[in-house]
Amino acid sequence: MIPAGVRIFVCTAPVDMRYGFDRLAQVARERIGQDPVEGGALFIFSGRKATRLKVLWFEGRGLCMLYKRLHQAIFEIPLGEGDAGSVRIDAAGLARLLAGVPREDRRRRVDIGVVGKAVGKA
Repeated sequence: MIPAGVRIFVCTAPVDMRYGFDRLAQVARERIGQDPVEGGALFIFSGRKATRLKVLWFEGRGLCMLYKRLHQAIFEIPLGEGDAGSVRIDAAGLARLLAGVPREDRRRRVDIGVVGKAVGKA
């Protein structure tokens, strides 16, 4: 369960899944305009094929990362507005994103619970 008040940002452009903690934190600062080390937020990045996803967050003493790979499904990455580097979603949107969808239902980029307007830069 995601605590109340935690902001969840999804990077709308694919990211190289070989990136580790420091490079993903840099991508969050550049594309999303938020520093993960400030805490209070989850940053979600997907690979080009939308079968791999990384979630980055700061837990007080260091960065943490969740890495998920789907075999028979893909992640539905939400659409950004214009050239926005990210969109903000709610906890329900995160649950839907992490669940993925079967490849046959491939829509890839959809509205999954976007909160407010897109943020960051391209």
